[in-house]
Amino acid sequence: MSMPAIKAEATAVAVTTTPPAAAAPVVTMTPKQPPRAEKYAKVAKETAVRVVPPLVVVALLMLFWELVCRRTGSTLPPPSKVFKDTKELILDPFFDNGGIDKGLFWHLSASLQRVAYGYSIAAIVGIALGTLVGQSVWAMRGLDPLFQVLRTIPPLAWLPLSLAAFRDGQPSAIFVIFITSVWPIIINTAVGIRNIPQDYRNVAAVVQLNPLEFFSKIMIPAAAPYIFTGLRIGIGLSWLAIVAAEMLIGGVGIGFFIWDAWNSSHISEIILALFYVGIIGFVLDRVIAGLGKIVTRGTSAS
Repeated sequence: MSMPAIKAEATAVAVTTTPPAAAAPVVTMTPKQPPRAEKYAKVAKETAVRVVPPLVVVALLMLFWELVCRRTGSTLPPPSKVFKDTKELILDPFFDNGGIDKGLFWHLSASLQRVAYGYSIAAIVGIALGTLVGQSVWAMRGLDPLFQVLRTIPPLAWLPLSLAAFRDGQPSAIFVIFITSVWPIIINTAVGIRNIPQDYRNVAAVVQLNPLEFFSKIMIPAAAPYIFTGLRIGIGLSWLAIVAAEMLIGGVGIGFFIWDAWNSSHISEIILALFYVGIIGFVLDRVIAGLGKIVTRGTSAS
């Protein structure tokens, strides 16, 4: 055998006997999870950023109020005297001695029930009429001028008419809430319906949606941010209207509680009631805003 043949054979043997290289292991990169302490610290920092500034402002206002109203001749009580005079109402809001002699919980509960009835009716009627006005040109031409005139009438101007019609304070107050809060719901719903993109309407025509399917699958989801804007304005107006209406119709309610405290010259009780009215109004607005954020998946104003 010649030398080149031996070299070629040796090379072939070497090549065939060399073990194949092992495949490189696959390394998966997982993001490093921050420690639980860091998560808690981040949440605490975000909470502090939201909570601390309002608390500082409120504390400064309370201090200013205390200093100003402590002077001789002041007609308003300072915060320290308000707390002293209303301590029993704060610590025991659930007492019920019959009649109108009840704790603040029962007055607020009665007012919230009236608001719930009137506002629910306003939401249903407002969305329905707003959809009609936004969808139909003829309905807009016929109803929009009427709505623009009626919505400028002050809420309490409707109270004598509602008392004459219903002859009872409860339905009269509910009607005042309804007639006050329905207009922003109608107007915002109509604007939302008119602003539905034409592409959505074209798709609905292509897939041949019936009117009910078009309403539920196209109109309401597309106009939801506008609708919830109207609902937020409406809930604020409802709470304003019920306090004013209850001052005139009497009975159990936070509005009548404020009026009765004024007649009895209990200024501290009026201030406490106004504090509760403001807090509940804020909570109602946050509830509607949170519901709108969930329904519209974050597209409505918060």
